[in-house]
Amino acid sequence: MSPSLPGSPLSGKNPMPDSEPWTIGRLLQWTTEYLKSHGSDSGRLDAEVLLAHALRRPRIALYTAFDEVPPDDARSTFRDLVRRRAEAVPVAYLVGYREFYSLRFHVTPSVLIPRPETEHLVIALLDLARAQSHSAPLEIADVGTGSGIIAVCAAKQLPNARVMAIDRCRAALEVAGSNAKTHSVADRVELVEGDLLDGVAAEPRFDFIVSNPPYVADAEFDRLARDVREHEPRTALLAGSRGTEVIERLVPQAVPRMKPGGRLLLEIGPAIHESVCEIVRAEPGLCLEETIKDLARLPRVVPARKAGP
Repeated sequence: MSPSLPGSPLSGKNPMPDSEPWTIGRLLQWTTEYLKSHGSDSGRLDAEVLLAHALRRPRIALYTAFDEVPPDDARSTFRDLVRRRAEAVPVAYLVGYREFYSLRFHVTPSVLIPRPETEHLVIALLDLARAQSHSAPLEIADVGTGSGIIAVCAAKQLPNARVMAIDRCRAALEVAGSNAKTHSVADRVELVEGDLLDGVAAEPRFDFIVSNPPYVADAEFDRLARDVREHEPRTALLAGSRGTEVIERLVPQAVPRMKPGGRLLLEIGPAIHESVCEIVRAEPGLCLEETIKDLARLPRVVPARKAGP
């Protein structure tokens, strides 16, 4: 059925008398094509997440209910969600959460939406932390914490870790704090409002400093997906004309705040990989380690170790 027909689920009108009923299966089929025609490259997934949210049930439950006709209130909610998604509002902002590392995180337009690429940063941190034998608590700083996904995952997976979650956006810190409470790690996640590490004492405190900093160059912005350009916070995306400006500031700040043998882990975009490696190599006291690649075999995490035992 064409999206413009009076009987469509977005028309606000009832289907024609001889139309088939708008079952869950039919709604998903129609909405998938509708969202694809409006630029979504994940139309089916979007449709399922939005319908499950409108019905207040797990997405997997839809697969045993394709022949069910949703009640009018749920269909009305779904209609509004689909319209907004067709206007490029991200699904995560519409439903208020995003899954990351098998956990559900609250998100708002004040924070970036968690992406699978960042799981490589979390995995690298956890692997390195678990390889160390520590009787004392691990001290970790998550710089530019946003929704708190890195800080919360670290605290959740490393029971002996204390994490400082830093962000210059107070609204982002509120989201991170909410997520820390949801996942029962608020007692080990300290929220700090500040610009990078400016407000943190310059003493060798941290075993790990990790960051998913802004790394999109100004010239790349117009090439980002519409939903990212129009709805996600620019300050969490754009670094400057080179894409490395934030990292250029962060690296020298990190060195005096790491313990000897401590590590700095930076998520990056492939386009700035070589530049970031040069920044790390040029920093006294840091030893560049092997770059970690993502599932597409693209450089994704640049690790460095502070000289020392």
